[in-house]
Amino acid sequence: MKTINNIDTPLDLPSLVVYLLGRRITPITVDGIIEAIHTACKVDQKITVANYNVHAFNLSMQLPWFYEFLQSSEIVHCDSSGILKALSYMGLDLPIQYRVSYTTLMPELLKFSHKQELSIFLLGAKPQYLEKAINNLAINYPNIKVAGHHGYFSIDDPETNDLIIRRINQIKPNILLVGMGMPLQENWVARYRDRLHVNAILLGGAVIDRLAGVVSDCPDFLAKNNLEWLYRLLREPKRLGARYLLGNPAFACHIALAKLSQFREGVTQLEAGKYYNWKTSAFTNALSPSNSTPTKSLSDSLVEAGLLTINHIDIALSEQRKTGVPLSDILINKGWIKQQTIDFIVKNIILSNQNQSRTKELLNGVYSES
Repeated sequence: MKTINNIDTPLDLPSLVVYLLGRRITPITVDGIIEAIHTACKVDQKITVANYNVHAFNLSMQLPWFYEFLQSSEIVHCDSSGILKALSYMGLDLPIQYRVSYTTLMPELLKFSHKQELSIFLLGAKPQYLEKAINNLAINYPNIKVAGHHGYFSIDDPETNDLIIRRINQIKPNILLVGMGMPLQENWVARYRDRLHVNAILLGGAVIDRLAGVVSDCPDFLAKNNLEWLYRLLREPKRLGARYLLGNPAFACHIALAKLSQFREGVTQLEAGKYYNWKTSAFTNALSPSNSTPTKSLSDSLVEAGLLTINHIDIALSEQRKTGVPLSDILINKGWIKQQTIDFIVKNIILSNQNQSRTKELLNGVYSES
């Protein structure tokens, strides 16, 4: 895949699903994220738009709940040139348009929300900064219905959180923008996501401070040269020193060791040769591989046929529970079985022994040739 270095080049790029050391990432452009949010609003679905940068990747290695949260989010876009470089190092070159920071996303999302007259709820920042952000949005984007709540509260206080959730649900905003810093914001969303009546939950870090004008955006010439991390480090050396000066080398070591040890799951596409496109109404389903009984049926059939051992299956199922990758993809990526063999097993052994309704379920599941 050819890498395109000009960030201003207009491209109709597909939205992908890739795995980096078992971490599920959905490289997607600014337009792709906006279209996914628009679709969620139109069909009244709820999606979570999280992101991977080097700091998030390191946290996912340290905090199991954080890893699970990112794995469960519908969109986990690249918010770091470091992630794109790691993907490239592992064999997948992606255009720079797949690096989406809130510096590039928010102006376009706000323009779109203004045009569509969407509603936004801001959760996070100091009370005075939140008020500034709301006032700025009201002046610059009068068609956006905006409300908010500051981020200085305990996420462990049931009464306070009940009040906040009740207020959000009374408004029922199209977009909930949570800017409480990583990983606190992810922790809050992980705890309360199921109770929220919104269409899109965005994890934005310092985005509310930026909307308030108290944190400036990175200059374009630095952003285009992948130096936004340096700009942020120079502005906040005490807070971000450890994150960048220790975290970046730690991340590089993880990737280098994975490459040197021939880590087979370094980068894989969710289905070889296929790209998921967010332009379909079923975009959320495309990222929710089933873990139902077809997995067991396939594994049993492969063992009974003498094609794999129980040890092979145990290893693959263990990885599936950790990564969410379909069992068939894990077996293929390890080189233990071919796609043609799985197709044959599913068609001639599994499906032939099921009734018509079960057949339909399997064909719509993770082993179907969609």
